[in-house]
Amino acid sequence: MGQDAKASPPLSGRDSKLLRGDPITGESYYSREFAQKEWDGMWTRIWHIAGRVADIPEAGDFVVHNFLKESVFCVRQNDGSIRAFYNSCAHRGMRLVGQSSSVPSINCPYHGWRYGLDGVLQHAQDAADFPQGDPCGKLGLKELRCDTWGGFVWYSMDPDGLSLADYLAPMPEVYRNYPMDTAVRVAWYRIELNANWKFVTDNFSESYHTRTAHPQVPPWIDQDVDTARHEMWPQGHGRTVQPMRPSLSDRLPDGAPHPFKSILGQWDLDPDSYASFEEMAMQGWLDLKAAKRRMWQERGYIHYEHMDDQELTDSAHTVIFPNVTISFLPDNLVFFRSEPHPDDPEKCFFDLWCMAFPVAGQEMVESIMAGPRTLAEVEACEHREFDNGQGIPELAGQIVYQDMELAEAMQAGMHSRGYSDAYLPAQESRVRFFHEVLNDWLEGRK
Repeated sequence: MGQDAKASPPLSGRDSKLLRGDPITGESYYSREFAQKEWDGMWTRIWHIAGRVADIPEAGDFVVHNFLKESVFCVRQNDGSIRAFYNSCAHRGMRLVGQSSSVPSINCPYHGWRYGLDGVLQHAQDAADFPQGDPCGKLGLKELRCDTWGGFVWYSMDPDGLSLADYLAPMPEVYRNYPMDTAVRVAWYRIELNANWKFVTDNFSESYHTRTAHPQVPPWIDQDVDTARHEMWPQGHGRTVQPMRPSLSDRLPDGAPHPFKSILGQWDLDPDSYASFEEMAMQGWLDLKAAKRRMWQERGYIHYEHMDDQELTDSAHTVIFPNVTISFLPDNLVFFRSEPHPDDPEKCFFDLWCMAFPVAGQEMVESIMAGPRTLAEVEACEHREFDNGQGIPELAGQIVYQDMELAEAMQAGMHSRGYSDAYLPAQESRVRFFHEVLNDWLEGRK
């Protein structure tokens, strides 16, 4: 997929004057009618991620993506390209494949119809018995548009919608310095939550909740309200960019080990050489940029080669409308996605993919959201139910676990007669903006 020549400038994600003021209603989180509008007006028209390009390196490798009642698979062709097809036999609609795998051809398990990797029917039992004529070479699987960006395989059900480049703009240009396709997926979860899918996008569109829900974050990512940059684009994408340095407003108890001191030490900077906590936070952060710029090559951090000073030491937490969030960190990509449950709008599936950029000689990585992990591709997705945290005990205490702990009570609150609309500070403007762009899709303005 091509990239824009220059990224379009963002809108301020703190300017409430850019908002229409559409109410964020509780009904939109539990109404089946609203969920149907989302399917009709948005889900069938946007671009979806089926999987990682790395999942399908060879011809015949394919990934399956089930979404609500629909199913799509994307398969590597003999010429190296990737094509996407609806997972439905042209004979009587049977699902052809159940899970990602590798095959020389696509075979229907019901009546044995066989399709080539290009979707064209190669064999049908008793082919001469069809009054319409032999279907082989004539019938085929229904194809969807398919493209790649960031090491991800994307598809769209809309044959006439925006190209992937136009849909994502300006994200490919904004993140051109990150070698996303080299990232190694070290943790892979799909977790069922008792909450509407929009809870996840709401949550990742603001950091106002961080001090309350994630007290471990301010010591190494500055969460102060006037420190972060809040940005959004008309297409609905947005991000919060924060320095990866201690907040000056939050202090750990005396004697508690400080994570930023450890980070400085990893790059041969003495945290005790600074005259004050403020100097360690502010000057240490600048010294860290310089140290990384000076030593990246000898230490094997080859992904630093094209990164600028912000990318070397900051966190860019980015929402790609409507349901994909990627945390762009100096050494990690953390992918989050929420998708609606096929039968209940008050449930969703929450995907967590922790990815790390490989570093020479490094065998273990800190995955940020899932703790220490082996630097190797995990072979399979862990399917879990959150179940008040009991379903994923190994993630207890992690940032993402703390977010999921809030989901069910937030969903319940949407039913209350005491709730009518959100009352937002400027730093949460992107939350309402997300709902306004969603409304634009549902009302045919996108």
